[in-house]
Amino acid sequence: MLNQTRKHFELLDGMRGVAAIAVVLFHFMEIAQPDYRNSFIPRSYLAVDFFFCLSGFVIAYAYDHKLVNIGLKRFFALRLIRLHPLVVMGSLIGLLAFVYDPFSDLAASFSVFQKLGMFLSGSTLIPYPAVPERYFNLFHLNPPTWSLFWEYIANFLYGLLLVRLSNKVLWGFVILSASALCIVAFQSGYLAVGFGADNFWAGGIRLWFSFSMGLLIFRSNWVIINKLPPLLIIGLLGLVFFIPFSEAYGKIIDPILVIFYFPLLILLGIGAKDLKGRFKACCRFLGEISYPLYIIHYPFIWIFMSYVELKQPNLKQMSFIITLGTLLLIIFSYLLLKYVDEPIRRYFGRRLA
Repeated sequence: MLNQTRKHFELLDGMRGVAAIAVVLFHFMEIAQPDYRNSFIPRSYLAVDFFFCLSGFVIAYAYDHKLVNIGLKRFFALRLIRLHPLVVMGSLIGLLAFVYDPFSDLAASFSVFQKLGMFLSGSTLIPYPAVPERYFNLFHLNPPTWSLFWEYIANFLYGLLLVRLSNKVLWGFVILSASALCIVAFQSGYLAVGFGADNFWAGGIRLWFSFSMGLLIFRSNWVIINKLPPLLIIGLLGLVFFIPFSEAYGKIIDPILVIFYFPLLILLGIGAKDLKGRFKACCRFLGEISYPLYIIHYPFIWIFMSYVELKQPNLKQMSFIITLGTLLLIIFSYLLLKYVDEPIRRYFGRRLA
């Protein structure tokens, strides 16, 4: 039984890290090749749905058995300590990148109070879609924060309500949200929605299904015991991100992947054989950098966008920048984790204790 063995799932860490890297490459490619049909990694926006599902499983695995004992106040404090330092850091990096972008003067068209509002928006997770030139992102300085907005709501609802739900009720949540997810996909043509003012509620529906499914996976003690090579399981996740984009079948394939394929991969990851040696260490590293990489990379994408608009580099030049930029972002994320995020979390963790 999963709730009787407090093991750490390193393979799930590795899968989360690979998904985070795929998101970075996807965002770079959105600038280099705005038409998804020309992107080599066009379906990485689905990594967010994988994150949501994995989050539901991990939250239930970590807190279902002890939330009553630690109490809501401590639970919410623990989640804030875990997530919020990098939320604020991402907003600060976004503000600096916006104001000091060497290739764009867009920031000059906004007042000091508007810029302060953007920073406070990103730091407090209160949406403020203030920049029409950049798609009215809910959080302009750091657009991926939109998923953290919904993640916080999921954590809040979990502590107040979801932790107490029976499996029958949870099944109802999953079925209803799966239906809503299909409607969103058919209306939009795909599931790359939730980041902007005009598709705000679609983000909530994406979270509603995947987080609920993650909870159900744990509560139902589902697992697929297997001896598949761990690298193969990670590869099965990676394949999703390379599926060619097509408006003809995106509205069909996206819900299928999210509703059936991602939960299957998580079950395989849970039931995989124990990792050893360097591969285990590599998966731990990928797990460690996944969140900081995801939450701080986008301000640098904005700078890349400004550079492309101003300099109009060729594809070879952009390929070099994307490769080098991704590697540097991984290194920067690790340094930020070790020298900023973890010390802050340890400090507040001691205060909480």
